Amino acid sequence: MSFAATTMPQPGEARGKRAEGNQAMPANPVLSVIVPVYNEALHLDELLEAISAAPVQKEIVVVDDGSTDGTREKLLAMPPSHGVTILFHEKNCGKGAAIRTALRYARGTYILIQDSDLEYDPQDYPRLLEPLERGQANVVYGVRPDRPERGLRFYWGAKLLTGMVNLLYGAGIHDEATCYKAFRRSLLETIPLECTRFEFCPEVTAKLCRLGEKIWEVPISYRPRSREEGKKLRHRDGWMAIWTLLRLRFASRQTLCYASEPDKTSPFAITFCRLPPR
Repeated sequence: MSFAATTMPQPGEARGKRAEGNQAMPANPVLSVIVPVYNEALHLDELLEAISAAPVQKEIVVVDDGSTDGTREKLLAMPPSHGVTILFHEKNCGKGAAIRTALRYARGTYILIQDSDLEYDPQDYPRLLEPLERGQANVVYGVRPDRPERGLRFYWGAKLLTGMVNLLYGAGIHDEATCYKAFRRSLLETIPLECTRFEFCPEVTAKLCRLGEKIWEVPISYRPRSREEGKKLRHRDGWMAIWTLLRLRFASRQTLCYASEPDKTSPFAITFCRLPPR
């Protein structure tokens, strides 16, 4: 498989087309950090501390996706906190399902996805938000260092998916499978998501490309985690990602965005909800 070579942006740079219209930067820009969590009791405290320390105004929406290792108990023991929403799925439904649930509660101007495994550094938030706040982009992806340190299977799998996106959709991007995806919420809410597991990444990428959105990219830091350390990707997730990219390339354009106001209720059963104190 081959596709046109593109140049990786350097730190402080981004690439893509200017968002349509003159979008004024809000006086108090707010980021909603969506955190899907599943069996991360060992890392939960460190993760939430790292997110809280990120130098941006934000809210945090945590969705526990049926954890059984004590993660839920740790979340329940946390005192209510301003800017933190905690939700429990009744059972394990998958990362995509957790994102879809969190979107119903997110109120920020921008949305950013944060994995719970400590591979990504929240100190990169300002870099991801900069093109959005300047009105230069509606979508920004964080590109990981191009080194096979994450393991050859994951490395070449990500390369394959990126190549497919560029070949099928002409995206011209470098890292389709990156966790760090930042969106203007007003855009993301127009896209009907069907994902339940890790196919969120190919689904949202494919639909944005089909809708004509250009994906900007900025470099980010990355510390890979092995399967022994808890990485949850499996072979079937790779095959599902490939199928998602192929299927959506030929899907009807009418199915790529909502024709009317979307339903705000979560399609997945929620057993606990703690909103920020007023």
